[in-house]
Parts: sequence; structure tokens; C-alpha cells
Amino acid sequence: MSVTSLNKDLENLTLTLIADFSAPVERVWELWSDPRQLERWWGPPTYPATVEEHDLTPGGDVTYFMTGPEGDKYRGWWRVATVDAPTSLEFTDGFADQDGVPNADMPTTTTRVTLTERDGGTRMEMLAVFDTREQMDQLMKMGMEEGLREAAGQMDALLAG
Repeated sequence: MSVTSLNKDLENLTLTLIADFSAPVERVWELWSDPRQLERWWGPPTYPATVEEHDLTPGGDVTYFMTGPEGDKYRGWWRVATVDAPTSLEFTDGFADQDGVPNADMPTTTTRVTLTERDGGTRMEMLAVFDTREQMDQLMKMGMEEGLREAAGQMDALLAG
């Protein structure tokens, strides 16, 4: 499995995932920049994602939904802050209602993705920053750690294929 660590830091309100891949940075970047590839790994295996809008530019939006085993749909959105292709991306990630409107009652995270060359392959660091301890606790109870590990764990197969 590509995920080498997943560290929850309650003091700094962060969750950091580190994954190592035997593919070049440019190839790993495609898993973020191509909506058809993104949707093949963004959701955990039992909740696959469908990307509806994919504007990976500063100020752009990415909208998606995940479909559960019973056909239930969970919508989400990103608001892209910065992009430095093919090495970094920062976005706010949140939940949306069934019409795709951001749900202000649910927590958001700021996610920073950094891709660096390492030993002929790529190290990916995903740093999720939470606004408050309460928001972090809420997302952890919803399974964010396990879901992130499972989602990122699907990237190896895509890079090999």
C-alpha cells in the first residue's frame, strides 16, 4: 500500500497523510488534475466519487458526489486556493446539500497537497487543517481518517494501470 503514515495532531488541528509512489510527480499529478482519474480514487472503495465540475485553477470549484452501497449520495465541494502544477494544490473541502449548495452547518478543512520527487518516485503529502477541535472531532467521528487512508490507497492501482 502506498500510504506510509497518517498522523493526527490534536494540538495543531491537522491530519497528515504521507504516501509514496513509484511513479513520477507528473503522473501522480494527473490523478488530481484529470477529473476522470480523480473520481477513481477520491472516495473510499464503498463510496465511489463522481466529479461533476472540475476547475482546478485559483478560485475555481470542484464539485462531486459519493454514492454509497445503498445508492445514497453525499455531495462535496472544493474551492481551489492555489495551484502550482505539477507539485502543489491547496483547497477548502466541504460538504454540500443534495442540490450541491455548500452546507454551512458542516465543517470544512483546508487541504494542502504537495508532490515531491523521492528516490525516483513521488512522495505525496496531504495536510488537512481544521478550524476548531470540535470540527476535527466531528470529522474524525464521521470516519475521515479511515476514508482518507482507503481513498489514497487506491492510487497505486491507477498509477500501475
